[in-house]
Amino acid sequence: MDQERFFATTAKGVEEVLAAELTRLGASDVAVDSGGVRFGGGMEAAYRANLWLRSASRVLMPLGEFPCETPEQLYQGVRGLSWVKYLTPAMTLAVDCSLRDSALTHSGFVALKAKDAIVDVLRDHFGSRPNVDTTDPDLRVNLRLFRNRCTVSLDCSGTPLDRRGYRLDRHEAPLKENLAAALVELSGWDATTPLIDPMCGTGTIVIEAAMKALRIPPGLSRQGFGFQRWRGFDRALWERVVSEARSGMLTSLPAPVQGTDISHSAVGMAAQNAKRAGVLEQISLGRQQLSELAPPPGPGVIIMNPPYGKRLGEEEALRPLYKEIGDVLKKRCKGYTGYLFTGNLELAKAVGLKAARRIVLYNGPIECRLLKYEMY
Repeated sequence: MDQERFFATTAKGVEEVLAAELTRLGASDVAVDSGGVRFGGGMEAAYRANLWLRSASRVLMPLGEFPCETPEQLYQGVRGLSWVKYLTPAMTLAVDCSLRDSALTHSGFVALKAKDAIVDVLRDHFGSRPNVDTTDPDLRVNLRLFRNRCTVSLDCSGTPLDRRGYRLDRHEAPLKENLAAALVELSGWDATTPLIDPMCGTGTIVIEAAMKALRIPPGLSRQGFGFQRWRGFDRALWERVVSEARSGMLTSLPAPVQGTDISHSAVGMAAQNAKRAGVLEQISLGRQQLSELAPPPGPGVIIMNPPYGKRLGEEEALRPLYKEIGDVLKKRCKGYTGYLFTGNLELAKAVGLKAARRIVLYNGPIECRLLKYEMY
């Protein structure tokens, strides 16, 4: 069964980080694509990817690809795939669709037509058809229609991989877990020096850093994955992959990981999230003004994700904060490398420091920059 190929999706700009993760996991034929990374290695590679990938959104298993400009082409293309291998009438089904630059322009129609093709195959073969369950299906089918080519995949992950299970409290505009993990990865932090987030909010960056340093797989505390409900799910293989992961986990951090924030309620939520993630005992969290930051002696890494001020009038109000970030880095963080992640390039200028590097990333639809500052 080693012929399967997979596609792990991620945020725009994170593809190289994800490719490096897959290579470290031992996946074969790793190839960067727009919006994700292709890889091989059979179902074991897919199991490992779902358990271990920190920067991915989903792991998909492509079943086929065909030209698609009309409803008829769509129906026949989907109908021609081997659904009987993956579905029975007793299982439930959902079809998701994303489309761009194609003759067919209505994603709901495309999903419905594809679903008709799938259930018709099953009715012809078994004499009955599976039911649709859009919220919690046994098999989630993913259609991507781009420039009149349709790729049909099975979604191995189920719930997106950024939903680790530790973050129940969604504060305003939170950073997704997989993007926070990508920031830690892009900072080059290797867990041998301190990592500090002085605007930690509900703690996502420090939690992701601690999980990485302790070798805790991000998928360990999830409710489950899509592939666990597939026909032919290899429970013994999955349990082996999980127990190997558990045996490699560390019990203490090699270097301090600290999060502080001005908001009492945010720090309280961060502590709850860290507890659910299994890292509360390992990290230090506390309430503190940015201006009071006193990091351990450098070298070390500081990562900040301040508010962007998307609404009218907010930008001016945030300018002093961005100026303060520059002052604090300059005066209090000698020997550190600072990283600022923001979706507001105008405000970033107020930091007043020259960035050594600028990395373009997307936080949802917002084009952002990860700015690197060397503090000598």
